[in-house]
Amino acid sequence: MFLALADDTRRELLERLVRHGAISASALARDLPITRQAVGKHLDTLQRARLVRAHKTGREVRYEPQLAPLRHASTWMDGLARQWDDRLGRLASLAETGTVTPGDEPST
Repeated sequence: MFLALADDTRRELLERLVRHGAISASALARDLPITRQAVGKHLDTLQRARLVRAHKTGREVRYEPQLAPLRHASTWMDGLARQWDDRLGRLASLAETGTVTPGDEPST
């Protein structure tokens, strides 16, 4: 998922899908400085990352955002941020007081 989002164009496509909902690749490509085929390749990458889902409506394939993987990643990153905040807080306390209080010992 992060590899798919590393590309500016893919992030732009996902943002457009979030704003507009289900839309065709041709409609997505209209205002972009790349070809419809390039948009299709980017959408394929987003699909493999499970960030976009394609469904056929008549003769047209429409793409819609799938945000659950982003929510999952955000929750995971929030947990990591809390861990680092706790660790850095303990380190700051140690630097200020010069002592380690029980429970502040580094874990191995």
